[in-house]
Amino acid sequence: MAGGTEDAEVEAREVSRQRIVEAAADLLAHEGREAVTTRAVAAAAGVQAPAIYRLFGDKDGLLDAVAEHGYATFLAAKHADTRPQDPVEDLRAGWDLAVEFGLANPELYTLMYGEPRRGTDSAAFQAGMEILLERIHRLATSGRLRVDEELAASVIHATARGAVLTWLSLPVNRRDPALLAVLREAMIAAIALDEPAVRDVGPAGAARALRALLPEQTTLTSAERHLLGEWLDRLTADHHKDR
Repeated sequence: MAGGTEDAEVEAREVSRQRIVEAAADLLAHEGREAVTTRAVAAAAGVQAPAIYRLFGDKDGLLDAVAEHGYATFLAAKHADTRPQDPVEDLRAGWDLAVEFGLANPELYTLMYGEPRRGTDSAAFQAGMEILLERIHRLATSGRLRVDEELAASVIHATARGAVLTWLSLPVNRRDPALLAVLREAMIAAIALDEPAVRDVGPAGAARALRALLPEQTTLTSAERHLLGEWLDRLTADHHKDR
Protein backbone atom coordinates (compact mmCIF):
# COMPACT_ATOMS: atom_id res chain seq x y z
CA MET A 1 0.00 0.00 0.00
CA ALA A 2 2.82 2.39 0.95
CA GLY A 3 4.51 1.86 -2.40
CA GLY A 4 1.27 2.54 -4.26
CA THR A 5 0.72 5.76 -2.29
CA GLU A 6 4.25 6.93 -3.04
CA ASP A 7 3.83 6.17 -6.75
CA ALA A 8 0.57 8.10 -6.81
CA GLU A 9 2.25 11.08 -5.12
CA VAL A 10 5.14 11.04 -7.58
CA GLU A 11 2.72 10.88 -10.51
CA ALA A 12 0.60 13.72 -9.10
CA ARG A 13 3.74 15.79 -8.57
CA GLU A 14 4.85 15.20 -12.17
CA VAL A 15 1.39 16.09 -13.51
CA SER A 16 1.42 19.33 -11.53
CA ARG A 17 4.95 20.10 -12.69
CA GLN A 18 4.03 19.57 -16.34
CA ARG A 19 0.87 21.67 -16.02
CA ILE A 20 2.86 24.53 -14.49
CA VAL A 21 5.56 24.38 -17.16
CA GLU A 22 2.99 24.36 -19.96
CA ALA A 23 1.11 27.27 -18.38
CA ALA A 24 4.36 29.25 -18.11
CA ALA A 25 5.30 28.43 -21.70
CA ASP A 26 1.86 29.56 -22.89
CA LEU A 27 2.14 32.85 -21.01
CA LEU A 28 5.63 33.35 -22.41
CA ALA A 29 4.49 32.74 -25.98
CA HIS A 30 1.41 34.96 -25.87
CA GLU A 31 2.28 37.71 -23.41
CA GLY A 32 6.08 37.78 -23.20
CA ARG A 33 8.60 37.08 -20.49
CA GLU A 34 7.41 39.86 -18.16
CA ALA A 35 4.03 38.11 -17.91
CA VAL A 36 5.64 34.96 -16.49
CA THR A 37 5.20 35.74 -12.80
CA THR A 38 4.67 33.10 -10.15
CA ARG A 39 1.21 34.49 -9.43
CA ALA A 40 0.15 34.49 -13.09
CA VAL A 41 1.58 31.02 -13.72
CA ALA A 42 -0.09 29.61 -10.61
CA ALA A 43 -3.44 31.03 -11.67
CA ALA A 44 -3.09 29.72 -15.22
CA ALA A 45 -2.07 26.26 -14.00
CA GLY A 46 -4.74 26.09 -11.33
CA VAL A 47 -2.32 25.64 -8.43
CA GLN A 48 -1.28 27.64 -5.39
CA ALA A 49 1.85 29.79 -5.77
CA PRO A 50 3.78 27.87 -3.08
CA ALA A 51 3.58 24.78 -5.31
CA ILE A 52 5.85 26.53 -7.82
CA TYR A 53 8.49 27.12 -5.17
CA ARG A 54 8.26 23.53 -3.95
CA LEU A 55 8.69 22.14 -7.47
CA PHE A 56 11.14 24.62 -9.02
CA GLY A 57 12.82 26.45 -6.15
CA ASP A 58 12.22 29.92 -7.56
CA LYS A 59 11.18 31.73 -10.72
CA ASP A 60 14.58 31.15 -12.32
CA GLY A 61 14.18 27.42 -11.74
CA LEU A 62 10.79 27.60 -13.43
CA LEU A 63 12.31 29.42 -16.43
CA ASP A 64 14.99 26.71 -16.65
CA ALA A 65 12.21 24.11 -16.81
CA VAL A 66 10.43 26.10 -19.54
CA ALA A 67 13.68 26.25 -21.54
CA GLU A 68 14.06 22.49 -21.16
CA HIS A 69 10.46 22.13 -22.37
CA GLY A 70 11.46 24.21 -25.39
CA TYR A 71 14.39 21.94 -26.19
CA ALA A 72 12.10 18.92 -25.94
CA THR A 73 9.57 20.59 -28.26
CA PHE A 74 12.30 21.34 -30.80
CA LEU A 75 13.68 17.81 -30.51
CA ALA A 76 10.25 16.41 -31.37
CA ALA A 77 10.34 18.38 -34.63
CA LYS A 78 13.95 17.56 -35.36
CA HIS A 79 14.88 14.46 -37.28
CA ALA A 80 17.99 13.05 -38.87
CA ASP A 81 17.85 11.26 -42.19
CA THR A 82 19.93 8.15 -41.61
CA ARG A 83 20.62 7.78 -45.35
CA PRO A 84 20.72 11.31 -46.80
CA GLN A 85 21.45 11.70 -50.50
CA ASP A 86 23.79 14.61 -49.82
CA PRO A 87 25.28 15.31 -46.36
CA VAL A 88 25.64 19.03 -47.17
CA GLU A 89 21.96 19.33 -48.05
CA ASP A 90 21.21 17.43 -44.83
CA LEU A 91 23.05 20.13 -42.87
CA ARG A 92 21.22 22.88 -44.74
CA ALA A 93 17.88 21.28 -43.88
CA GLY A 94 18.83 20.95 -40.22
CA TRP A 95 19.98 24.58 -40.06
CA ASP A 96 16.77 25.77 -41.71
CA LEU A 97 14.69 23.75 -39.26
CA ALA A 98 16.47 25.31 -36.27
CA VAL A 99 16.01 28.83 -37.64
CA GLU A 100 12.36 28.24 -38.52
CA PHE A 101 11.72 27.01 -34.98
CA GLY A 102 13.25 30.18 -33.57
CA LEU A 103 11.26 32.49 -35.83
CA ALA A 104 8.03 30.66 -35.02
CA ASN A 105 8.69 30.75 -31.25
CA PRO A 106 10.51 34.04 -30.63
CA GLU A 107 9.89 34.38 -26.88
CA LEU A 108 10.67 30.75 -26.15
CA TYR A 109 13.77 30.79 -28.37
CA THR A 110 15.06 33.94 -26.68
CA LEU A 111 14.64 32.27 -23.30
CA MET A 112 16.41 29.13 -24.55
CA TYR A 113 19.32 30.81 -26.31
CA GLY A 114 19.47 34.38 -25.00
CA GLU A 115 21.52 33.25 -22.01
CA PRO A 116 24.64 31.16 -22.75
CA ARG A 117 24.11 28.16 -20.47
CA ARG A 118 20.38 28.01 -19.80
CA GLY A 119 19.01 24.52 -20.38
CA THR A 120 22.12 23.14 -22.05
CA ASP A 121 22.44 20.35 -19.47
CA SER A 122 18.98 19.01 -20.29
CA ALA A 123 18.58 15.60 -21.89
CA ALA A 124 16.63 17.11 -24.79
CA PHE A 125 19.39 19.62 -25.59
CA GLN A 126 22.01 16.89 -25.51
CA ALA A 127 19.88 14.64 -27.74
CA GLY A 128 19.51 17.46 -30.24
CA MET A 129 23.26 17.99 -30.26
CA GLU A 130 23.74 14.27 -30.93
CA ILE A 131 21.58 14.56 -34.06
CA LEU A 132 23.70 17.52 -35.21
CA LEU A 133 26.92 15.60 -34.53
CA GLU A 134 25.61 12.65 -36.54
CA ARG A 135 25.00 14.95 -39.50
CA ILE A 136 28.50 16.38 -39.21
CA HIS A 137 30.03 12.94 -38.88
CA ARG A 138 28.42 11.84 -42.14
CA LEU A 139 29.90 14.91 -43.81
CA ALA A 140 33.30 14.00 -42.37
CA THR A 141 33.17 10.40 -43.59
CA SER A 142 32.27 11.65 -47.07
CA GLY A 143 35.57 13.57 -47.11
CA ARG A 144 33.83 16.94 -47.41
CA LEU A 145 34.37 18.34 -43.92
CA ARG A 146 36.72 21.34 -44.01
CA VAL A 147 37.26 21.66 -40.23
CA ASP A 148 37.21 19.42 -37.17
CA GLU A 149 33.83 17.96 -36.20
CA GLU A 150 33.57 19.82 -32.89
CA LEU A 151 34.40 23.14 -34.53
CA ALA A 152 31.83 22.45 -37.24
CA ALA A 153 29.17 21.86 -34.58
CA SER A 154 30.06 25.17 -32.91
CA VAL A 155 29.92 27.04 -36.24
CA ILE A 156 26.52 25.59 -37.12
CA HIS A 157 25.10 26.26 -33.67
CA ALA A 158 26.51 29.80 -33.53
CA THR A 159 25.29 30.83 -36.97
CA ALA A 160 21.77 29.48 -36.44
CA ARG A 161 21.55 31.06 -33.00
CA GLY A 162 22.97 34.35 -34.23
CA ALA A 163 20.68 34.39 -37.25
CA VAL A 164 17.53 34.02 -35.15
CA LEU A 165 18.52 36.44 -32.39
CA THR A 166 19.68 39.05 -34.91
CA TRP A 167 16.47 38.67 -36.94
CA LEU A 168 14.34 39.12 -33.82
CA SER A 169 16.31 42.23 -32.81
CA LEU A 170 15.60 43.98 -36.11
CA PRO A 171 12.57 46.18 -36.80
CA VAL A 172 10.04 44.30 -38.90
CA ASN A 173 10.67 46.50 -41.95
CA ARG A 174 14.38 45.57 -41.91
CA ARG A 175 13.94 41.79 -41.73
CA ASP A 176 15.32 40.72 -45.09
CA PRO A 177 15.13 36.93 -45.76
CA ALA A 178 18.41 37.30 -47.67
CA LEU A 179 20.13 37.69 -44.29
CA LEU A 180 19.21 34.13 -43.33
CA ALA A 181 20.26 32.72 -46.69
CA VAL A 182 23.62 34.50 -46.58
CA LEU A 183 24.36 33.29 -43.05
CA ARG A 184 23.42 29.73 -43.93
CA GLU A 185 25.63 29.67 -47.01
CA ALA A 186 28.48 31.29 -45.08
CA MET A 187 28.19 28.43 -42.58
CA ILE A 188 28.28 25.86 -45.38
CA ALA A 189 31.30 27.52 -47.00
CA ALA A 190 33.13 27.59 -43.66
CA ILE A 191 32.74 23.90 -42.86
CA ALA A 192 32.12 22.02 -46.12
CA LEU A 193 34.10 21.38 -49.29
CA ASP A 194 32.50 21.30 -52.74
CA GLU A 195 34.29 18.04 -53.50
CA PRO A 196 35.65 15.31 -51.21
CA ALA A 197 38.97 16.34 -49.71
CA VAL A 198 40.47 12.94 -50.41
CA ARG A 199 40.73 13.99 -54.04
CA ASP A 200 42.90 16.95 -53.10
CA VAL A 201 46.66 16.95 -53.17
CA GLY A 202 48.00 16.78 -49.63
CA PRO A 203 47.33 14.68 -46.54
CA ALA A 204 44.99 16.88 -44.47
CA GLY A 205 41.67 16.05 -46.13
CA ALA A 206 42.40 12.35 -46.32
CA ALA A 207 43.59 12.37 -42.70
CA ARG A 208 40.39 14.07 -41.55
CA ALA A 209 38.20 11.59 -43.43
CA LEU A 210 40.16 8.63 -42.08
CA ARG A 211 40.04 10.09 -38.56
CA ALA A 212 36.25 10.15 -38.72
CA LEU A 213 36.12 6.49 -39.74
CA LEU A 214 38.81 5.30 -37.36
CA PRO A 215 36.51 4.33 -34.42
CA GLU A 216 34.67 1.92 -36.71
CA GLN A 217 37.81 0.00 -37.71
CA THR A 218 38.31 -3.45 -36.18
CA THR A 219 41.53 -4.51 -37.94
CA LEU A 220 43.71 -2.45 -35.63
CA THR A 221 44.09 -2.96 -31.90
CA SER A 222 42.90 -0.27 -29.50
CA ALA A 223 46.47 0.90 -28.95
CA GLU A 224 47.11 1.05 -32.70
CA ARG A 225 43.93 3.04 -33.30
CA HIS A 226 44.93 5.47 -30.56
CA LEU A 227 48.42 5.96 -32.04
CA LEU A 228 47.09 6.36 -35.57
CA GLY A 229 44.51 8.84 -34.26
CA GLU A 230 47.29 10.96 -32.77
CA TRP A 231 49.17 10.95 -36.08
CA LEU A 232 46.07 11.91 -38.05
CA ASP A 233 45.29 14.71 -35.59
CA ARG A 234 48.83 16.03 -36.08
CA LEU A 235 48.44 15.97 -39.85
CA THR A 236 45.26 18.04 -39.73
CA ALA A 237 46.73 20.39 -37.09
CA ASP A 238 49.88 20.96 -39.17
CA HIS A 239 47.64 21.74 -42.15
CA HIS A 240 45.97 24.57 -40.21
CA LYS A 241 49.36 25.95 -39.09
CA ASP A 242 50.62 26.05 -42.66
CA ARG A 243 47.65 28.00 -43.95
